[in-house]
Amino acid sequence: MTKKSFTYRILKKAGLNFSEEEYGRISFWGALKRALKGIRNAILLKYCMYSVILSPLNYRKIRPMIWRWIGCKVGKNVFIGYDVWMDFNNAHLIEIGDGAHITNRCLLLCHQRDLSNYYVGDDSTKLPYKKGKIVIGKNVMIGMGTLIMPGVKIGEGSIISAGSVVSSDIPSWSVASGRPAVVIKEIPKKS
Repeated sequence: MTKKSFTYRILKKAGLNFSEEEYGRISFWGALKRALKGIRNAILLKYCMYSVILSPLNYRKIRPMIWRWIGCKVGKNVFIGYDVWMDFNNAHLIEIGDGAHITNRCLLLCHQRDLSNYYVGDDSTKLPYKKGKIVIGKNVMIGMGTLIMPGVKIGEGSIISAGSVVSSDIPSWSVASGRPAVVIKEIPKKS
């Protein structure tokens, strides 16, 4: 049995049920640093979501700039709509290509519980996380209310219809839709 960190033991005594995988080997200062960074990022994102002061600049200038500060790799001329959320503790796993357009109320998720060793009687809150990079190619259009799951790559020029759940890669120059999203059309070349 591995020795659990002081931080994990304190969280456990406080009645909080955190994943041992995530917090079992983290120092108190590491947890504090992570919490402070999370608070900073949450404040930045809250501004990003709801500010109307500079709304004409918000979508194409301010939000992409703030996402870069938080840790995402964001290309030029990217549009990030109102109420778009990202996995800000894993922002370094998000890459958005030039000219991409992410419409309102989308969610980019870079982590999820790893169910590969989950059995009857296990505590699901103690499952470890698996993380995956999200890559959104150049000139991709993501429709309103779309959920993008960890480890997904959306190829250049693709269009994801509103309300889709993208849980696997989408090839370049295609239209995908659904829950889970599947390719419904390939975008033709000009003749």
